[in-house]
Amino acid sequence: MQISIDKLQKILEKTIHSSYAEARYQRRVRNEIVVGNGEVEEAKSIRIEGVGFRVLLNGAWGFSSTNSALSESMVDAIDDAVKMAKISATAQKKKSRLVETKLANGIFKPPINDSLEDHSLEEKMTLVRKTELGTRGYFDTVKSASCSYREIIDEKIIVTTDGASVEIFSSKPEFRITAVAVRNGDRVSATETAGVTGGWRDLFEKRSAEEMSLKAAEIAKKLLDAKHPKGERSKVILDSGMVGLIAHEAVGHTVEADFVLSGSIVKGKIGEKVASDLVTLVDSGLSDIVGGAAGTILVDDEGVSAGKTVVIKEGILESYLHNRETAAEFDVEPTGNARAFEYSDEPLIRMRNTYIEPGDYELDEMIKEIDHGYLLKGPRSGQADANGEFMFGAQEAYLIENGKIKELLKGVTVSGRALDVLQTVDALGKEFSYDIGAGYCGKKQLAKVDGGGPYLRCESLIGGIQ
Repeated sequence: MQISIDKLQKILEKTIHSSYAEARYQRRVRNEIVVGNGEVEEAKSIRIEGVGFRVLLNGAWGFSSTNSALSESMVDAIDDAVKMAKISATAQKKKSRLVETKLANGIFKPPINDSLEDHSLEEKMTLVRKTELGTRGYFDTVKSASCSYREIIDEKIIVTTDGASVEIFSSKPEFRITAVAVRNGDRVSATETAGVTGGWRDLFEKRSAEEMSLKAAEIAKKLLDAKHPKGERSKVILDSGMVGLIAHEAVGHTVEADFVLSGSIVKGKIGEKVASDLVTLVDSGLSDIVGGAAGTILVDDEGVSAGKTVVIKEGILESYLHNRETAAEFDVEPTGNARAFEYSDEPLIRMRNTYIEPGDYELDEMIKEIDHGYLLKGPRSGQADANGEFMFGAQEAYLIENGKIKELLKGVTVSGRALDVLQTVDALGKEFSYDIGAGYCGKKQLAKVDGGGPYLRCESLIGGIQ
């Protein structure tokens, strides 16, 4: 496609009777390689390219998209968007409007260390196959493994009738290795991941593929001998991955303004105390504190600069997450959270990098102050709802007795009501990292996100899965 900012601006001139219109061009390359037990399960390269048009007319939205670069096709698409807006306006009682705000202009690129495009698919396949094979070779009890590499390389152009004009480049690689250990019918698994916004070296900056492979195999082996926990309410220390998962799933979704308008648990609580004084929770389009977070976006899909939004400051709820429409509803500035996964998707309010800021404790100090409790590492799947109720699994759970780490436990879950749990936070570590960057958020459409924080000490319910 030969698409430029000028070409999109000329197309938008066709919507002179609309109060607002936007054009969003996207060219994406998505490569995926998956190897399991020595067999290539997936090896594909997908390329998409097209333009999405969104129109606000008579207080109602219309949307259409096309994968054609022909001016005639784009004019037809935007005409369809206008028609959809007119149809919607006849039945829509509450009229949509957008807040006026300063919009981004220019070219935006995150820092990239060693471009993904400088490494061939053959090289990436070799790494995945070698890592999967090596994982099965460390210990006799590790009977199977799966390894995957995925990358998204994007170019976007966003133009709006009220002043946004941006070209955005991004690359997001991710790596995942799972080891499965089996003995006497008992089967356990452990997974290590990495996911960033950046390049090849950025992906493996913290740990090499071999280091992740060995760690997964070691944990799976140890879990075979681990016991199940007893259910109880207890002191717990959560690692960065667990903190990031709670920040995203159990808190972050409740403060997305569209969910707030639907009646989430934090509706009407701006200015109220919702967490411990130690807790400052942030959602940011930037890679704050440490670089390369997978949810990094410099500009959102409405052309708003995606800066740092402090959601909870020292325990007080300060802000929801907004697009331009909900910002108008709440009479605030937009926070740069309008995101669309592909050009054929409409922008929704989505998180970016959601985290809790670090404190001043060393991990050893946090452990020494616990008579009885647990250290939980490595988030596993779980669930959370609009009331902030959550239950998540932990890959590693260590019993703490008399200020010392004791035995490893397996099948451990942590649960509670997020805001209640955050009220009990009494210590935050100095060490900070993002740790859920290999995953996606699935609110109607996918979004690449990240989350993290320091080690965090709180009280929560501990349970077990047999």
